Amino acid sequence: MTLPRAVAGVRAAGGVGAARRDPAWRGRLLWLALAALLLWPALRAAEFTPWTLLDARSLRVSAGYLASFVPPDLRAPFLAEVAQATWRTVAIATSGISLALLLAVPLALLACASLSISRLGGRMAPLPFVLRQAARGTMALLRTVPELVWALLFVRVVGLGPTAGVLAIALTYGGMLGKVYAEILESADGQAARVLLINGATRLQALAYGLLPAARAELGSYTVYRWECAIRSSVVLGFVGAGGLGQRMDESIKALAGGEMATMLMVFVALVAAADRLSAWLRRELP
Repeated sequence: MTLPRAVAGVRAAGGVGAARRDPAWRGRLLWLALAALLLWPALRAAEFTPWTLLDARSLRVSAGYLASFVPPDLRAPFLAEVAQATWRTVAIATSGISLALLLAVPLALLACASLSISRLGGRMAPLPFVLRQAARGTMALLRTVPELVWALLFVRVVGLGPTAGVLAIALTYGGMLGKVYAEILESADGQAARVLLINGATRLQALAYGLLPAARAELGSYTVYRWECAIRSSVVLGFVGAGGLGQRMDESIKALAGGEMATMLMVFVALVAAADRLSAWLRRELP
């Protein structure tokens, strides 16, 4: 190969390398450094020190507790208690979601601008506007307070038991479902609903024949997903006395009964997996 051809080959190779180089790498690096600078004070404020898990004493305590998980507790009376607690957990989640729907559906209809008759003239009337903002504020309040806080409040009011868990899930998930329902309905194609409203249809008729045909699959999918999340939440709520599998776990943790914990953790993993498969099947079957 002659010298000019070699130089040309090097230049060509350099050109290919330059073409493959990310021209925005400096900007990406700058944003990454800025994110790290902002994250560091947050980690310090949260006292995030994961290296304490590697401390010799922490490792010794963790190893001793995990060793107590073997063998799992498979006694028939205990398994019967776990089965009853598991069923109660599913019942809490299902009842809570059912009550949440009673809150979410009316609030979503009030908050959905696509179903506003007064808006057809261009600007929403004052009273519907106030009602819409009130519905949105109510949903924001309900979902802002975590279900764990609601459960603590209701345990004080109604005492220990599943009622507190059902009410806590109903309020928090009512706000979540209502907000997302309203957004789904507003993002759907509203042309058919507007035509129905202009021709004298009621809001419910516009909803049933104008918005639901385009949005029902997404609405159903999100509802099933929230039911699956409610099952996880109902276990957590059990730790504050709301009943179910979580409350039974709390008792075993306080008693340092590792075998019982191992059994209930396996049951909980199986429960979540079954709920995930069921929700996936329901989402596929939704029309």
